[in-house]
Amino acid sequence: MNERSRQQVIFLLSPANSSSFRGNLLLSDSAKSALAQRLRSEKVSLGEIFTFISGLYFRGKLAYATAYANPSRGLPGVAVITPAGGLVSPDRLLTLEELREIVAGRIDASDSRYRIPLERDACLLRDQLGRNCRVVLLGSIATPKYVEPLLAVFGKRLMFPAEFVGRGDMSRGGLMLRCVREQVQLSYVPVAGTVRHGERPPRLPKLRAASVSVTVARSIVR
Repeated sequence: MNERSRQQVIFLLSPANSSSFRGNLLLSDSAKSALAQRLRSEKVSLGEIFTFISGLYFRGKLAYATAYANPSRGLPGVAVITPAGGLVSPDRLLTLEELREIVAGRIDASDSRYRIPLERDACLLRDQLGRNCRVVLLGSIATPKYVEPLLAVFGKRLMFPAEFVGRGDMSRGGLMLRCVREQVQLSYVPVAGTVRHGERPPRLPKLRAASVSVTVARSIVR
């Protein structure tokens, strides 16, 4: 086992946009998609819901975090930032009404419906972290919406993948799926004091569809 694989790390995933077109395919009263119908008759995991809404980006984040999480004992390895529900496990099963409750806020550092639950859960997590456990944000650091509240809680322990700088959401998603397939981790650097913007890197070559499907399926069933 190499040094990086032994390091303790917890991943915080940015959420899917529930107000997007695909979000409305689930949340609107007239939604008729297969997943929307399941939500009206049974509980569905947050990970599956956000994967449906976001597509490649959230699939990549979930697959990567599931593969490489190594938390302090007794703590979850992966948590999802939500607009009004704080930090939520991607495995948590939700009804339609419960889903509507946790996505009711705005992802905005000035919105108390978003910030108060997020800071509450982040503080609880921080207080239980092992001495050497890092918290890695898999989400945008170009705006204050995640960075401002999380940095105030975790300080220098808050990290992000250096390879994210300059990439769009789809490129990040594809990059993370490759990392899972090739069994390599990204390079984590502190959010505090780092360069958060940069030139767009070269486009990644396309993954074969079969590789993406297998990786996504594994990330959802774990």
